Amino acid sequence: MADLAINGGRPVRRTLLPYGHQSIDEDDIRAVVDVLRSDWITTGPKVAEFEEAIAHYVGARHAVSFSSGTSALHGAVYAAGLTSGDEAITTPLTFCATANCVIYQDGTPVLADVSADTLNIDPEEIASRLTPRTKAILPVDYAGHPADLGPILKLADQRGLVVIEDASHALGAEYEGQRVGAVSHMTVFSFHPVKHVTTGEGGIVTTDRAEFASRLRLFRNHGINSDARLRQAEGQWFYEMVALGYNYRLTDIGSALGLAQLAKLEMNLARRREIAGRYEVAFSSLAGVIPPRPRVAVKSAWHLYPIRLDLPSLRFSRAEVFAALRAENIGVNVHYIPVHLHPFYRERFGYKCGEYPHAEAAYESLISLPMFHAMTVQDAEDVISAVEKVVAYCRR
Repeated sequence: MADLAINGGRPVRRTLLPYGHQSIDEDDIRAVVDVLRSDWITTGPKVAEFEEAIAHYVGARHAVSFSSGTSALHGAVYAAGLTSGDEAITTPLTFCATANCVIYQDGTPVLADVSADTLNIDPEEIASRLTPRTKAILPVDYAGHPADLGPILKLADQRGLVVIEDASHALGAEYEGQRVGAVSHMTVFSFHPVKHVTTGEGGIVTTDRAEFASRLRLFRNHGINSDARLRQAEGQWFYEMVALGYNYRLTDIGSALGLAQLAKLEMNLARRREIAGRYEVAFSSLAGVIPPRPRVAVKSAWHLYPIRLDLPSLRFSRAEVFAALRAENIGVNVHYIPVHLHPFYRERFGYKCGEYPHAEAAYESLISLPMFHAMTVQDAEDVISAVEKVVAYCRR
Protein backbone atom coordinates (compact mmCIF):
# COMPACT_ATOMS: atom_id res chain seq x y z
CA MET A 1 0.00 0.00 0.00
CA ALA A 2 1.42 3.37 -1.07
CA ASP A 3 2.31 5.81 1.70
CA LEU A 4 0.02 8.80 1.92
CA ALA A 5 1.55 12.12 0.90
CA ILE A 6 0.53 13.52 4.27
CA ASN A 7 2.84 10.92 5.83
CA GLY A 8 5.75 11.72 3.50
CA GLY A 9 4.82 9.60 0.49
CA ARG A 10 4.65 10.75 -3.12
CA PRO A 11 1.45 12.66 -3.94
CA VAL A 12 -0.80 11.48 -6.74
CA ARG A 13 -0.39 14.87 -8.47
CA ARG A 14 2.52 17.26 -8.67
CA THR A 15 0.26 20.35 -8.71
CA LEU A 16 -3.05 21.17 -7.03
CA LEU A 17 -6.26 20.39 -8.91
CA PRO A 18 -8.93 22.82 -7.60
CA TYR A 19 -12.48 21.71 -6.88
CA GLY A 20 -13.78 24.24 -9.43
CA HIS A 21 -12.32 26.70 -11.94
CA GLN A 22 -13.46 29.08 -14.66
CA SER A 23 -12.80 28.37 -18.34
CA ILE A 24 -12.08 31.42 -20.50
CA ASP A 25 -11.14 31.10 -24.17
CA GLU A 26 -10.33 33.52 -27.00
CA ASP A 27 -13.99 33.81 -28.03
CA ASP A 28 -14.83 35.01 -24.52
CA ILE A 29 -11.99 37.52 -24.56
CA ARG A 30 -12.98 38.89 -27.98
CA ALA A 31 -16.58 39.32 -26.85
CA VAL A 32 -15.49 41.37 -23.84
CA VAL A 33 -13.03 43.44 -25.85
CA ASP A 34 -15.74 44.26 -28.41
CA VAL A 35 -17.90 45.66 -25.61
CA LEU A 36 -15.00 47.66 -24.19
CA ARG A 37 -14.69 49.33 -27.60
CA SER A 38 -18.43 50.03 -27.83
CA ASP A 39 -20.59 52.88 -26.54
CA TRP A 40 -21.94 50.83 -23.63
CA ILE A 41 -19.92 48.94 -21.03
CA THR A 42 -22.50 48.88 -18.24
CA THR A 43 -26.28 48.28 -18.59
CA GLY A 44 -26.66 48.45 -22.36
CA PRO A 45 -27.80 46.28 -25.28
CA LYS A 46 -25.77 43.21 -24.30
CA VAL A 47 -27.69 42.91 -21.03
CA ALA A 48 -31.01 42.60 -22.87
CA GLU A 49 -29.47 40.18 -25.37
CA PHE A 50 -28.13 37.98 -22.59
CA GLU A 51 -31.46 38.02 -20.73
CA GLU A 52 -33.32 36.99 -23.87
CA ALA A 53 -30.84 34.19 -24.53
CA ILE A 54 -31.19 32.77 -21.01
CA ALA A 55 -34.99 33.01 -21.11
CA HIS A 56 -35.02 31.19 -24.45
CA TYR A 57 -32.63 28.50 -23.21
CA VAL A 58 -34.67 27.60 -20.12
CA GLY A 59 -38.06 28.17 -21.76
CA ALA A 60 -39.23 31.05 -19.56
CA ARG A 61 -41.04 34.20 -20.71
CA HIS A 62 -38.82 36.60 -18.76
CA ALA A 63 -35.26 36.77 -17.45
CA VAL A 64 -33.95 39.66 -15.34
CA SER A 65 -30.21 39.87 -14.73
CA PHE A 66 -28.46 40.97 -11.55
CA SER A 67 -24.93 41.73 -10.37
CA SER A 68 -24.65 38.44 -8.47
CA GLY A 69 -26.58 35.32 -7.57
CA THR A 70 -27.10 36.77 -4.10
CA SER A 71 -28.59 40.01 -5.41
CA ALA A 72 -30.81 37.94 -7.71
CA LEU A 73 -32.08 36.01 -4.67
CA HIS A 74 -32.72 39.30 -2.87
CA GLY A 75 -34.61 40.60 -5.89
CA ALA A 76 -36.74 37.45 -6.09
CA VAL A 77 -37.72 37.65 -2.42
CA TYR A 78 -38.63 41.32 -2.93
CA ALA A 79 -40.66 40.49 -6.05
CA ALA A 80 -42.54 37.83 -4.08
CA GLY A 81 -43.62 40.54 -1.66
CA LEU A 82 -41.86 39.32 1.49
CA THR A 83 -41.74 41.90 4.22
CA SER A 84 -41.54 42.25 8.00
CA GLY A 85 -43.18 39.34 9.81
CA ASP A 86 -43.29 37.04 6.78
CA GLU A 87 -41.65 33.62 6.75
CA ALA A 88 -39.98 31.69 3.95
CA ILE A 89 -39.02 28.03 4.21
CA THR A 90 -35.65 26.87 2.92
CA THR A 91 -33.00 24.22 3.46
CA PRO A 92 -30.18 24.28 6.02
CA LEU A 93 -27.82 22.62 3.52
CA THR A 94 -27.01 25.57 1.30
CA PHE A 95 -24.78 28.59 1.03
CA CYS A 96 -25.98 31.13 3.57
CA ALA A 97 -27.15 33.60 0.88
CA THR A 98 -30.32 31.54 0.33
CA ALA A 99 -31.48 32.20 3.87
CA ASN A 100 -29.89 35.65 4.16
CA CYS A 101 -32.02 37.06 1.35
CA VAL A 102 -35.13 36.55 3.47
CA ILE A 103 -33.58 38.51 6.33
CA TYR A 104 -32.66 41.32 3.90
CA GLN A 105 -36.42 41.87 3.52
CA ASP A 106 -36.92 41.74 7.31
CA GLY A 107 -38.51 38.31 7.00
CA THR A 108 -37.72 35.14 8.91
CA PRO A 109 -36.08 32.13 7.23
CA VAL A 110 -37.56 28.86 8.49
CA LEU A 111 -35.44 25.77 7.89
CA ALA A 112 -36.71 22.33 6.89
CA ASP A 113 -34.51 19.24 6.84
CA VAL A 114 -33.29 17.52 3.68
CA SER A 115 -34.01 14.13 2.16
CA ALA A 116 -31.28 11.64 3.02
CA ASP A 117 -30.67 10.60 -0.59
CA THR A 118 -30.48 13.83 -2.61
CA LEU A 119 -29.73 16.25 0.25
CA ASN A 120 -32.43 18.51 -1.20
CA ILE A 121 -35.18 19.95 0.98
CA ASP A 122 -37.81 17.36 1.92
CA PRO A 123 -41.39 18.36 0.90
CA GLU A 124 -42.82 16.61 3.96
CA GLU A 125 -40.53 18.66 6.20
CA ILE A 126 -41.72 21.81 4.42
CA ALA A 127 -45.35 20.88 5.09
CA SER A 128 -44.65 20.43 8.79
CA ARG A 129 -43.26 23.95 9.08
CA LEU A 130 -45.99 25.92 7.33
CA THR A 131 -47.65 28.65 9.37
CA PRO A 132 -50.08 31.47 8.53
CA ARG A 133 -47.00 33.70 8.12
CA THR A 134 -45.39 31.52 5.43
CA LYS A 135 -45.19 33.43 2.16
CA ALA A 136 -42.58 31.60 0.09
CA ILE A 137 -40.61 28.38 -0.29
CA LEU A 138 -36.97 28.48 -1.39
CA PRO A 139 -35.83 25.01 -2.50
CA VAL A 140 -32.18 24.61 -3.52
CA ASP A 141 -30.99 22.38 -6.35
CA TYR A 142 -28.09 21.03 -4.32
CA ALA A 143 -24.97 20.23 -6.37
CA GLY A 144 -27.01 20.63 -9.59
CA HIS A 145 -29.66 18.00 -8.74
CA PRO A 146 -33.14 19.58 -9.00
CA ALA A 147 -35.20 19.62 -5.83
CA ASP A 148 -38.45 17.63 -5.65
CA LEU A 149 -40.31 20.43 -7.37
CA GLY A 150 -43.62 18.70 -8.13
CA PRO A 151 -44.74 18.19 -4.52
CA ILE A 152 -43.30 21.56 -3.52
CA LEU A 153 -45.27 23.41 -6.19
CA LYS A 154 -48.43 21.48 -5.33
CA LEU A 155 -48.04 22.47 -1.70
CA ALA A 156 -47.41 26.10 -2.69
CA ASP A 157 -50.47 26.21 -4.94
CA GLN A 158 -52.66 24.86 -2.15
CA ARG A 159 -51.47 27.59 0.22
CA GLY A 160 -51.00 30.49 -2.21
CA LEU A 161 -47.22 30.57 -1.74
CA VAL A 162 -44.45 31.63 -4.11
CA VAL A 163 -41.74 29.10 -4.98
CA ILE A 164 -38.35 30.73 -5.52
CA GLU A 165 -36.02 27.99 -6.74
CA ASP A 166 -32.35 28.58 -5.94
CA ALA A 167 -30.86 26.94 -9.02
CA SER A 168 -27.44 28.53 -8.63
CA HIS A 169 -25.95 25.06 -9.18
CA ALA A 170 -28.37 23.88 -11.82
CA LEU A 171 -28.25 25.74 -15.15
CA GLY A 172 -28.98 23.05 -17.74
CA ALA A 173 -30.50 20.59 -15.26
CA GLU A 174 -33.87 18.99 -16.00
CA TYR A 175 -36.83 18.01 -13.84
CA GLU A 176 -39.24 15.48 -15.34
CA GLY A 177 -38.09 16.39 -18.85
CA GLN A 178 -38.35 20.16 -18.38
CA ARG A 179 -35.38 22.47 -18.03
CA VAL A 180 -34.93 24.09 -14.66
CA GLY A 181 -35.79 27.76 -15.01
CA ALA A 182 -39.34 27.37 -16.28
CA VAL A 183 -40.71 25.06 -13.58
CA SER A 184 -40.96 27.23 -10.45
CA HIS A 185 -42.63 30.63 -10.06
CA MET A 186 -39.17 32.23 -10.02
CA THR A 187 -35.79 30.56 -10.56
CA VAL A 188 -32.44 32.05 -9.60
CA PHE A 189 -29.17 31.22 -11.38
CA SER A 190 -25.63 32.27 -10.51
CA PHE A 191 -22.85 33.11 -12.95
CA HIS A 192 -19.95 32.97 -10.50
CA PRO A 193 -16.67 31.78 -12.12
CA VAL A 194 -17.02 28.18 -10.91
CA LYS A 195 -20.50 27.80 -12.44
CA HIS A 196 -21.38 26.36 -15.86
CA VAL A 197 -21.55 29.86 -17.39
CA THR A 198 -19.80 32.88 -15.90
CA THR A 199 -20.23 36.62 -16.26
CA GLY A 200 -17.41 37.22 -13.75
CA GLU A 201 -19.98 37.85 -11.05
CA GLY A 202 -23.64 37.82 -11.90
CA GLY A 203 -27.04 36.24 -11.54
CA ILE A 204 -30.45 36.10 -13.17
CA VAL A 205 -34.06 35.40 -12.26
CA THR A 206 -36.31 33.62 -14.75
CA THR A 207 -40.10 33.67 -14.49
CA ASP A 208 -43.27 33.38 -16.54
CA ARG A 209 -45.03 36.10 -14.56
CA ALA A 210 -44.83 39.61 -15.98
CA GLU A 211 -45.57 41.20 -12.59
CA PHE A 212 -42.55 39.49 -11.04
CA ALA A 213 -40.32 40.56 -13.94
CA SER A 214 -41.48 44.17 -13.58
CA ARG A 215 -40.76 44.23 -9.84
CA LEU A 216 -37.37 42.61 -10.39
CA ARG A 217 -36.32 45.24 -12.94
CA LEU A 218 -37.46 48.05 -10.65
CA PHE A 219 -35.63 46.58 -7.66
CA ARG A 220 -32.25 46.16 -9.40
CA ASN A 221 -32.25 49.80 -10.57
CA HIS A 222 -32.71 51.84 -7.38
CA GLY A 223 -36.50 51.56 -7.67
CA ILE A 224 -36.38 53.87 -10.71
CA ASN A 225 -39.09 53.31 -13.30
CA SER A 226 -36.96 53.79 -16.44
CA ASP A 227 -33.42 52.95 -17.52
CA ALA A 228 -30.66 55.26 -18.73
CA ARG A 229 -30.37 53.66 -22.18
CA LEU A 230 -34.06 54.19 -22.92
CA ARG A 231 -33.92 57.80 -21.73
CA GLN A 232 -30.91 58.47 -23.94
CA ALA A 233 -32.58 56.88 -26.96
CA GLU A 234 -35.65 59.06 -26.44
CA GLY A 235 -33.68 62.20 -25.66
CA GLN A 236 -35.31 62.45 -22.23
CA TRP A 237 -33.93 63.18 -18.78
CA PHE A 238 -36.90 62.70 -16.48
CA TYR A 239 -37.15 59.68 -14.17
CA GLU A 240 -38.86 58.87 -10.89
CA MET A 241 -37.93 56.60 -8.01
CA VAL A 242 -41.15 54.79 -7.12
CA ALA A 243 -39.82 52.15 -4.71
CA LEU A 244 -36.76 51.47 -2.58
CA GLY A 245 -34.35 49.49 -4.74
CA TYR A 246 -30.67 48.79 -5.07
CA ASN A 247 -27.90 49.12 -7.62
CA TYR A 248 -27.89 45.44 -8.58
CA ARG A 249 -27.41 45.80 -12.33
CA LEU A 250 -25.31 43.47 -14.46
CA THR A 251 -22.90 45.10 -16.93
CA ASP A 252 -22.62 44.77 -20.69
CA ILE A 253 -19.07 43.53 -20.08
CA GLY A 254 -20.37 40.64 -17.98
CA SER A 255 -23.27 39.99 -20.33
CA ALA A 256 -20.99 39.74 -23.36
CA LEU A 257 -18.89 37.20 -21.50
CA GLY A 258 -22.05 35.34 -20.51
CA LEU A 259 -23.30 35.19 -24.10
CA ALA A 260 -20.00 33.78 -25.32
CA GLN A 261 -20.04 31.23 -22.51
CA LEU A 262 -23.68 30.28 -23.09
CA ALA A 263 -22.79 29.11 -26.59
CA LYS A 264 -20.62 26.42 -24.93
CA LEU A 265 -23.06 25.41 -22.19
CA GLU A 266 -24.21 22.13 -23.74
CA MET A 267 -20.61 21.09 -24.30
CA ASN A 268 -19.76 22.04 -20.70
CA LEU A 269 -22.71 20.07 -19.34
CA ALA A 270 -21.74 17.02 -21.39
CA ARG A 271 -18.21 17.18 -20.05
CA ARG A 272 -19.36 17.43 -16.43
CA ARG A 273 -21.72 14.51 -16.94
CA GLU A 274 -18.89 12.46 -18.43
CA ILE A 275 -16.71 13.17 -15.39
CA ALA A 276 -19.60 12.30 -13.06
CA GLY A 277 -20.00 9.03 -14.96
CA ARG A 278 -16.34 8.17 -14.43
CA TYR A 279 -16.64 8.93 -10.74
CA GLU A 280 -19.81 6.84 -10.45
CA VAL A 281 -18.15 3.79 -12.00
CA ALA A 282 -15.12 4.14 -9.74
CA PHE A 283 -16.88 4.87 -6.46
CA SER A 284 -20.10 2.86 -6.65
CA SER A 285 -18.29 -0.23 -5.34
CA LEU A 286 -15.59 1.47 -3.26
CA ALA A 287 -16.09 0.57 0.39
CA GLY A 288 -16.02 3.66 2.59
CA VAL A 289 -17.45 6.03 -0.06
CA ILE A 290 -21.09 6.85 -0.83
CA PRO A 291 -21.37 8.58 -4.23
CA PRO A 292 -24.34 10.81 -5.14
CA ARG A 293 -27.13 8.98 -6.96
CA PRO A 294 -29.56 11.17 -8.92
CA ARG A 295 -33.24 10.29 -8.89
CA VAL A 296 -34.75 8.81 -12.04
CA ALA A 297 -36.92 11.85 -12.91
CA VAL A 298 -34.05 14.35 -12.99
CA LYS A 299 -30.96 15.18 -15.02
CA SER A 300 -28.33 16.82 -12.84
CA ALA A 301 -26.14 19.66 -14.02
CA TRP A 302 -23.30 18.42 -11.76
CA HIS A 303 -22.04 21.71 -10.42
CA LEU A 304 -20.54 19.71 -7.55
CA TYR A 305 -19.67 16.07 -7.04
CA PRO A 306 -20.21 15.57 -3.30
CA ILE A 307 -19.29 12.16 -1.94
CA ARG A 308 -20.15 11.07 1.58
CA LEU A 309 -17.74 9.05 3.67
CA ASP A 310 -19.02 5.94 5.40
CA LEU A 311 -17.30 7.03 8.59
CA PRO A 312 -18.05 3.92 10.70
CA SER A 313 -16.00 1.89 8.20
CA LEU A 314 -13.01 4.27 8.36
CA ARG A 315 -10.32 4.86 10.97
CA PHE A 316 -10.03 8.54 10.00
CA SER A 317 -12.44 11.43 10.52
CA ARG A 318 -13.74 13.53 7.64
CA ALA A 319 -11.21 16.24 8.58
CA GLU A 320 -8.34 13.74 8.38
CA VAL A 321 -9.52 12.33 5.03
CA PHE A 322 -9.89 15.89 3.74
CA ALA A 323 -6.33 16.78 4.79
CA ALA A 324 -4.96 13.57 3.27
CA LEU A 325 -6.62 14.29 -0.09
CA ARG A 326 -5.32 17.86 -0.09
CA ALA A 327 -1.83 16.50 0.52
CA GLU A 328 -2.30 14.37 -2.61
CA ASN A 329 -2.91 17.71 -4.42
CA ILE A 330 -6.63 17.09 -4.87
CA GLY A 331 -8.37 20.38 -4.06
CA VAL A 332 -11.37 18.97 -2.24
CA ASN A 333 -13.88 21.21 -0.50
CA VAL A 334 -16.94 20.90 1.75
CA HIS A 335 -20.44 22.10 0.77
CA TYR A 336 -21.88 23.23 3.13
CA ILE A 337 -21.72 24.08 6.80
CA PRO A 338 -25.47 23.99 7.56
CA VAL A 339 -26.99 27.46 7.85
CA HIS A 340 -28.26 26.96 11.40
CA LEU A 341 -24.76 26.14 12.66
CA HIS A 342 -23.28 29.50 11.67
CA PRO A 343 -22.74 31.84 14.66
CA PHE A 344 -25.06 34.52 13.25
CA TYR A 345 -27.99 32.10 13.01
CA ARG A 346 -27.28 30.49 16.37
CA GLU A 347 -27.23 33.88 18.09
CA ARG A 348 -30.15 35.47 16.25
CA PHE A 349 -32.55 32.52 16.09
CA GLY A 350 -31.30 30.24 18.85
CA TYR A 351 -30.58 27.23 16.65
CA LYS A 352 -28.84 24.23 18.20
CA CYS A 353 -27.13 21.09 16.94
CA GLY A 354 -29.46 18.18 16.40
CA GLU A 355 -32.43 20.10 14.98
CA TYR A 356 -31.88 18.94 11.37
CA PRO A 357 -30.42 15.43 11.62
CA HIS A 358 -30.16 14.61 7.90
CA ALA A 359 -28.43 17.88 7.03
CA GLU A 360 -26.08 17.61 10.00
CA ALA A 361 -25.20 13.96 9.35
CA ALA A 362 -24.48 14.80 5.71
CA TYR A 363 -22.29 17.74 6.66
CA GLU A 364 -20.16 15.57 8.94
CA SER A 365 -19.35 13.19 6.08
CA LEU A 366 -19.40 15.36 2.92
CA ILE A 367 -16.41 16.03 0.69
CA SER A 368 -16.75 17.77 -2.69
CA LEU A 369 -14.41 16.35 -5.31
CA PRO A 370 -13.08 18.46 -8.21
CA MET A 371 -15.78 18.98 -10.84
CA PHE A 372 -15.42 21.48 -13.67
CA HIS A 373 -15.70 21.21 -17.42
CA ALA A 374 -12.03 22.01 -18.18
CA MET A 375 -10.87 18.91 -16.32
CA THR A 376 -9.04 16.37 -18.46
CA VAL A 377 -9.45 12.61 -18.39
CA GLN A 378 -6.16 12.45 -16.50
CA ASP A 379 -7.42 14.98 -13.95
CA ALA A 380 -10.44 12.79 -13.26
CA GLU A 381 -8.27 9.67 -13.03
CA ASP A 382 -6.00 11.47 -10.56
CA VAL A 383 -9.00 12.23 -8.36
CA ILE A 384 -10.13 8.62 -8.50
CA SER A 385 -6.63 7.33 -7.72
CA ALA A 386 -6.25 9.70 -4.77
CA VAL A 387 -9.63 8.78 -3.27
CA GLU A 388 -8.91 5.07 -3.66
CA LYS A 389 -5.46 5.50 -2.13
CA VAL A 390 -6.61 7.51 0.88
CA VAL A 391 -9.74 5.47 1.59
CA ALA A 392 -7.82 2.18 1.36
CA TYR A 393 -5.33 3.49 3.91
CA CYS A 394 -8.10 4.74 6.22
CA ARG A 395 -10.33 1.67 6.06
CA ARG A 396 -10.78 -0.30 9.26
